[in-house]
Order: sequence, then C-alpha cells, then structure tokens
Amino acid sequence: WGVLLGLRCSAIAGHRSGCCEYQVGLLLAASLTALWQSITEYNGGGILAMAGKNCVAIASDRRYGVQFQTMATDKNKLYKMHDKLYIGLAGLATDQATFHEKLKFRLSMYSLREERDIKPASFGKLVSTLLYERRFGPYFVEPVIAGLDSSNEPYLFASDFIGAPLIPDMDSNGFVVAGTSSEQLFGMCESMWRPGLEPEELFETISQCLLAGSDRDCLSGWGGTVHVICPDKVITRTLRGRMD
Repeated sequence: WGVLLGLRCSAIAGHRSGCCEYQVGLLLAASLTALWQSITEYNGGGILAMAGKNCVAIASDRRYGVQFQTMATDKNKLYKMHDKLYIGLAGLATDQATFHEKLKFRLSMYSLREERDIKPASFGKLVSTLLYERRFGPYFVEPVIAGLDSSNEPYLFASDFIGAPLIPDMDSNGFVVAGTSSEQLFGMCESMWRPGLEPEELFETISQCLLAGSDRDCLSGWGGTVHVICPDKVITRTLRGRMD
C-alpha cells in the first residue's frame, strides 16, 4: 500500500506539472494492484454447504470472470462424486478442472479396488492429502465437500489450498464456505442457519444465504446452483439472481 500511495502521489504531481508521469504512474499503480490480488480470487466465485436433518445441501454461484471482467454466467463449480457425495471447488478455474480430473481418477481406482462407494469422511481425507502433497506447487483451489454417510448423517468439509481441514460442529455451526464471497456468506449463514432443517427449509435457507452473500461481492453472483442431497434423491435447482 505504501508503494501504491507513493506512485499515486507522484502521478498527481506529474499531472500538475503537465508531464507524462501522470499516465505512467496510473499504469504502474494499476499493475501493482493486479499483482496484489490473490491468484485464488482471479476467477471469483463463492461456494457454501449446509447441513440439515438427514440431508445436506451445497450451492455455488454461476459467474466465471477474469478479475473484474465477467466472461460467462453458467460456470459449473459443483461436481458429483457419487449419489450421496458432492464437491465444490472455488479458486483458479484451470486448477479446478485439473483437480477434478485427478479426483475422478482416484475415485475410479478406489471403486475398482474396494468395489464400493467411498465414504464422505474418507473422501475428505483423500482431498486433504492430494492438496498437501502438492504444497510446494499447490492447486489454487478451495474445496467444499457435502455428503451423507451410511447412516444418512450429514458430513461437511472445507480446506485451504494446502489441505488444512475444517470440519464444523453440526450442532452449532453446520455450514462451511469458500471463495471470494466467503466473509459475506459466513455472516449470512450465522444469521439464518439453525439445526434440524428439513430439505425444503434447507433449500430456502442456503439459497437466501447464497444470493445475499453474492450480492455483496463483485467477483461472484449471476445466480446460483443448489443441490440438496437426501437419502433417496438429490434435488437440483437453479437460482436467478442479480444480473449486474
């Protein structure tokens, strides 16, 4: 910030003296601002997952951007691992695609060897291990996992891009968030979530949290996608949000 302030002051001084330092200073300040932005914020987006009564929901926005420029409004950030397990990936879009393909390969090998679907808790450890083993050249993704275990109890998991796990207490904070709008989403979830939500109540709650949180972040938004995972079905709905 000190460097940016100095460049801004020199640019103003150059403008007053009528020289080209004004334009040069503004270009340098803009370049340093772009470099200062985290690479995980480059494409934008927000993801959250929320637990209910024998159900769990995961949601994401639909914006795909390059910094402040919106490139598409139909970006999928939620991926099905099996009928009762989904993962959402926030962060750099290219690393999202790479990491998703690596997860599909690992799950295929697991299914061939074990002849069963992976448990959500085991999948969380797999994701954490894959990220940590690349800690010196990491995938710039922030995963959010939502699933139901064999007894239909909800499982939530989130981590940073080197695999440090966050598993919330389902009785007091049954939600996890990730992405550029994580602070706004966290505040909305703290205000609106309560234990024991039924599937329709859970859908309404997570939808309102996603839309309200995304409206307060210029790097995410443009509607959303919600998956509500129940013991016998998965409810998938698309949300319409602000288109600006």
